Amino acid sequence: MVRGQGPDLILLHGASGNLREFDELSARLASRFRVIALDRPGLGHSEGLDLADVGLSAQARHLARAAELLGAFRPLILGHSYGGAVALTWAIEGLLSPAGLALVSAPTQPWPGRLDLWYRLTQTRLGQTWAIPAVAALLPEFWIRRMARGVFAPERAPSGYFTDKGIRLAIRRRTLLHNTAQVNRLLSDIRAQTGRYPTLTLPVELLHGSDDPIVPLKIHSAPLARQLPDARLTVLHGAGHMPHLTRPDQIETALDRLLHRAALHNAPQSQY
Repeated sequence: MVRGQGPDLILLHGASGNLREFDELSARLASRFRVIALDRPGLGHSEGLDLADVGLSAQARHLARAAELLGAFRPLILGHSYGGAVALTWAIEGLLSPAGLALVSAPTQPWPGRLDLWYRLTQTRLGQTWAIPAVAALLPEFWIRRMARGVFAPERAPSGYFTDKGIRLAIRRRTLLHNTAQVNRLLSDIRAQTGRYPTLTLPVELLHGSDDPIVPLKIHSAPLARQLPDARLTVLHGAGHMPHLTRPDQIETALDRLLHRAALHNAPQSQY
């Protein structure tokens, strides 16, 4: 989806999501940005990558190529949740020379413990052969809504979320295969790139809910703010994991600030 005029702004959604999550935010931003919302590979209506290579780098390169075909260069990139990890990799690899990042509820650090039973099961041949097709065929609507409410907690999903955002796209068999493969790969990919965070000199806005139950602030964005040379952390008090939908005013303010910071960062420096 492309809308608006102005500096390029790329939007990347999280695990189990799709670009429809950005409809309202895109409408708010289109008066001053050229907004490019992309479905990550294998999710939404995007074709998937080879399941043997679904990591952060492969996704970043695939999405950067799509953005390049749309004429993007030196874009700002906003990534929510898993999309924030992809955005970090995109910047580390210097694809299209991004001007700045906005990372919302993003997993960026190795975390303690293990993923939940669903992801451990889907790492196995049994899970991929039997569990994923069973869930795709049989998961009832009320259970999908219950899981989505848990992702928003302690906040509430906006009106229309369950009807307008294509949430059933997330339980198609091919989407479940790609999403679980990506999430199961995420920890090893993050471990491989954390040492490169201090090399990122571009401006970064970090936005994170204080009560995020999915990607805890203290494990991820709080330490990342200390690792990056030019990061600004905004703690969204009382927010959960979905502030791009529940706190659009604060996301919009951060993006305007990022645009200003990026302009200063890239301005010619005086010799005197």
